[in-house]
Amino acid sequence: MNPANNPNQATDKNLEAMRHFSETYAKRTGTYFCSDLSITAVVIEGLAKHKEELGSPLCPCRHYDDKQAEVAAAFWNCPCVPMRERKECHCMLFLTPDNDFAGDKQDITFEEIRSTTNQY
Repeated sequence: MNPANNPNQATDKNLEAMRHFSETYAKRTGTYFCSDLSITAVVIEGLAKHKEELGSPLCPCRHYDDKQAEVAAAFWNCPCVPMRERKECHCMLFLTPDNDFAGDKQDITFEEIRSTTNQY
């Protein structure tokens, strides 16, 4: 399915950018994706969609009264302040090895993300 047919999906360009960022950041910080890669896929798609709509990858796992104000504040732009300061990722995208939900992967393919998010 092409994003033009699914308004919940970002463009291929933004999805690929956020996929690459997520893999690189996980490797750089010694964190891992969730053992359930469908969570990883949905979060990366959400980050890409926010990057497209708002100009920044605002955390997709929170409710905001004013998304533009949150982007400007930069606290919840990925990687958010709690992640940068304490390796605490509310979205379960970047998990420390001791987290019960951490998997053993720091990579996810474009196709894995799209096959999951095509369902939404």
